[in-house]
Formats: sequence, C-alpha cells, structure tokens
Amino acid sequence: IDCDTPIVSAINGVAVGAGLAVALMADVSIINETAKLTDGHIRLGVGAGDHAVAIWPLLCGMAKAKYYLLTADFLDGAEAERIGLVSKAVPADEVFDTALGVARKLAAGPVDATRMTKRALNHWIRQALPNFEASLAYEMLNFLGPDAAEGLAALKEKRAPDFHRAVDADSNS
Repeated sequence: IDCDTPIVSAINGVAVGAGLAVALMADVSIINETAKLTDGHIRLGVGAGDHAVAIWPLLCGMAKAKYYLLTADFLDGAEAERIGLVSKAVPADEVFDTALGVARKLAAGPVDATRMTKRALNHWIRQALPNFEASLAYEMLNFLGPDAAEGLAALKEKRAPDFHRAVDADSNS
C-alpha cells in the first residue's frame, strides 16, 4: 500500500494463500484465463483474514466477495476478470509477456503522476484497514478453536471436514 512503485502480478497457475494475497494486492494483475484461485480460509475452519476482507470487496463488490470468501469456491481467471477481481485475463502463454508489457508501460510513464495516482487510489485500501485488522484477529482466534483443528485434520487425512462434529465434541467437553 505504501510502495510508490506500481506492482504488476502475473498469475499463471493455482493461486491460494499468501501467493494469492500478493497477486491481488498488486496494482495490476494479469492472470491465465484457466488459472484457478480461491481464498480457502473457510475450508480450513478459520475466518478470512489478511488481504481478503480488505481487498476483495473493493475489487469485485461485496456480493461476490461474500460468495467466494464464504464458500471457498474456486474460480478461474476468466471469471476473476469478469467479476473485477483481477485486471486482465489472457491465454497462458501470454501472461508473462502481457504483465511485463504493462510494467514497461508504467515504468515509461510520468513518475510523479503515476506515484500520486497510486497513492490516491490506495486511500480506498487504507479505509479498509480496520476491517483488515479485525479479520486478522478473528482468524487468529479461530486457530484456537475446534474448527481449525478439524480443518487441519481433514486436510492431513485428505477428507472433507466435519465442522459440526468438531463443535459438538468441543461443547460436550
């Protein structure tokens, strides 16, 4: 947010977790049309933290952000572009060249005007910082509860989590 230099991401594969956070927080994001991405916090039994609560509603609107953050459904690059989550979707073999082309165009542009535009636009993200901080706190609290334990166990055992069983077992102890 405070970096004055524009950042361009190139997404050409599965994007989840920290990689997805970096990709979506970039100023311009170029994605492979068939790449898959998801915010899987819910799948792991923890609330969506880090970038998701701050940036997803700004990029794609609250309705789509709630849908994808609450369901942890995967979406492909074409759908991510359609809903506004990324800047541009292109065929796989064009991702790197397109991202590099955008980066070169930005680098050749007016330095101060580009910096000031980025700084002004990032005030929208700064306004979301209380939401971001709350989401981090909720995420950390979730790591201490039964849902996260069940989500991790299910991931390790390669099975679907049963979050209701985990909550029922915890309430009976």
